[in-house]
Amino acid sequence: MRIAETFVSLQGEGLRQGMPCMFVRLAGCNLRCLWCDTRYARSGSVDAEMTAGEMKEVVVASGMPYVCITGGEPLLQMEELLPLIATTRKAGIFVDIETNGTIPFSKVFEYASVCMDVKCPSSGETSDLSLLGSLRDSDAVKFVIGDEADYRYMAGVLAAHPELRAPVYITSVYGMDVKWLIEAIITQKLPVRFQLQLHKMVNIS
Repeated sequence: MRIAETFVSLQGEGLRQGMPCMFVRLAGCNLRCLWCDTRYARSGSVDAEMTAGEMKEVVVASGMPYVCITGGEPLLQMEELLPLIATTRKAGIFVDIETNGTIPFSKVFEYASVCMDVKCPSSGETSDLSLLGSLRDSDAVKFVIGDEADYRYMAGVLAAHPELRAPVYITSVYGMDVKWLIEAIITQKLPVRFQLQLHKMVNIS
């Protein structure tokens, strides 16, 4: 596996925001989001190369009951990712996978929950919205909002996918004024949860 970095921190967003977590950031991405904050990972440059078995031992040694596998785009390494999450889950460690929603992810459902980051217009990229229908109650959807066009896009996606079962989380591009966004969510009574990126607010990884 091509590893960009591993570290222990608090989960900054999503369903398990605030929980202590072991992060495994895989190297390489198939998108080039304009506001990407992990460009060092998307390039494919690696801090280490490990087998799935070696990476599982690192995760277990952290002592964390929860691991988040992110990127980059982790599903690009599906062949090695599957044995990693299977053995990690067997060791009693809960697994989340963060994905940009361009690669089908049903293969990981037996061992992990999925957070699909739906790309909005300001990112310059798009996700495969047909994947939303396969998400379960135990998964999550995230929208990163950069401007009002992103907000309108997000609202349109939710309206077009009433079958969506996974909880929806909205966060803003870091540093953006969020008052208008919060007011819009309240006014339109959207079934979403607004979050600020906790890890950036408290200045941790």
